[in-house]
Order: sequence, then structure tokens, then C-alpha cells
Amino acid sequence: MSSKYKVHNDAVPHFITCTIIGWIDVFSREDYKRIVVDSLSFCQLHKGLDIHAWVIMTNHVHLIVSSQTNSIPFIIRDFKKYTSKQIVQCIANNPIESRKEWMLNLFAYAGRNNNNNKDIQFWRQDYQPIGLDDADKYNQRLLYLHENPVRSGLVWEPADYKYSSAIDYYHGEKGLLPIKML
Repeated sequence: MSSKYKVHNDAVPHFITCTIIGWIDVFSREDYKRIVVDSLSFCQLHKGLDIHAWVIMTNHVHLIVSSQTNSIPFIIRDFKKYTSKQIVQCIANNPIESRKEWMLNLFAYAGRNNNNNKDIQFWRQDYQPIGLDDADKYNQRLLYLHENPVRSGLVWEPADYKYSSAIDYYHGEKGLLPIKML
């Protein structure tokens, strides 16, 4: 991994993307998005994660995060490990999940073909953290992150998307997660 994609200073906000293997549209269901939100909240409360901005898309999650007390790579590792187990279990136990067998087979196939996993692989292993050490970089990524649901056709306006911090920025209202604005 090049030094371009490493966290060099956890206190500096970093733009991070966590992607589902095969770009599978897992987050088209509320239950699975809720697991991500709850896990991010846990990381804020117990692991020292500062969330500056976030969005959950159908097959990936964008975050702008920092930490004054913990290692971002360790937090993201724990977040991905926990959410992968919880979401796969939720998929397996979901009686109305029409894509269950297909998704579980893909996760198992990816896990068998990756020496770093035992059974399944849900998230891609990389997350390419990009340090946002100046206002221009930060604002560019913030706009990109909040406009993502609009570009994908999910909503007309960024603040209308429930699984995003756009409401915090565009309307000054509290969204699903507390945000540390810069």
C-alpha cells in the first residue's frame, strides 16, 4: 500500500470509503443501514471516533473522520469486522430477503478466496484513507460525499437523504449521528 493511502495523523480528518465486495447493493434495506449507523454511534461513544460527515450509499459508505484518542485504522478495522458479522447474520435471518442465497454465496466465495478471512468477506479490505489537511480538500470531499445520493438518483436534494450528515450541514438540524463540524 502506498503512503498516499495511509493515516499519518489520526487527528487530521480523513476521507474514507468502505465498499461491499463486488459492489453488492446490500444497503437497499433499512435493517442493514441501521446496523452501520448503530456501529458508528458506538465507535463515537466508546472508541473516540469523531465523525465530521458521512453517507451510506447502496453498496458503500463514505466517512470523513478523525480521532484525538485512538487509531483510525484500528477503529475502522473493528467497525468493519463487527458490521460484517452483524449484517451477514441479519441477511441470513431475514425471511423477506429475496437476494439472501445469492449474497451469502458471494460473501462465502470471496471469503474462501482471501487468506485473510475464515468464512466470509463482506467489506473490501482497503478503504484508502485520504488526509484532508487543508480547507479546499476538506470542502471538496464534503460536497462530493453529500452530493452522492443526488448523483445516484436517490433524492433531489442532499439534505433529503436520511442516511447522511447533509441535514446537519444544509439545515443545521440534527441527523442520525452527532457530527463534529470543522
